Amino acid sequence: MTQASSPGAPAPGRPTTTGVQPTSMTGWVGWIAFAGFMMLMLGTFHIIQGLVALFRDEYFLVGKNGLTVHLDYTAWGWVHLIGGVLVLVAGIGLFTAQWWARSIAVGLALLSAVANIGFLAAYPIWSTIMIAIDILVIWAVTVHGAELRE
Repeated sequence: MTQASSPGAPAPGRPTTTGVQPTSMTGWVGWIAFAGFMMLMLGTFHIIQGLVALFRDEYFLVGKNGLTVHLDYTAWGWVHLIGGVLVLVAGIGLFTAQWWARSIAVGLALLSAVANIGFLAAYPIWSTIMIAIDILVIWAVTVHGAELRE
């Protein structure tokens, strides 16, 4: 035997008396906005790091031979600069709820974390902070990303 719904509850798929359609969105959707802001910050940080690597390579703690991945700072600068622009675009895509932005955001955050592991010897505290931000972005987008569509 089925139970009858309460008299004040609207039928599924029908608007309520206030005209507002009920959604499955929860308070966790704020994590997607957080991930979007973090992507914007992360992209900006990568761009700054790339510009420093291109123009002031003596700023870093070790020479190019002391890096985990032996590349000169010019190559690292271009990696960070191009990666930063891509991360910024993905962050903007998260705010506009684009379907491609979730997958791209996770992939770029993963690549950002790997790049920062390679750059860890040059700037350890900064790279560690950026890896932590990458992890938060991956978590927020993968766990709560579908809610932003609504």
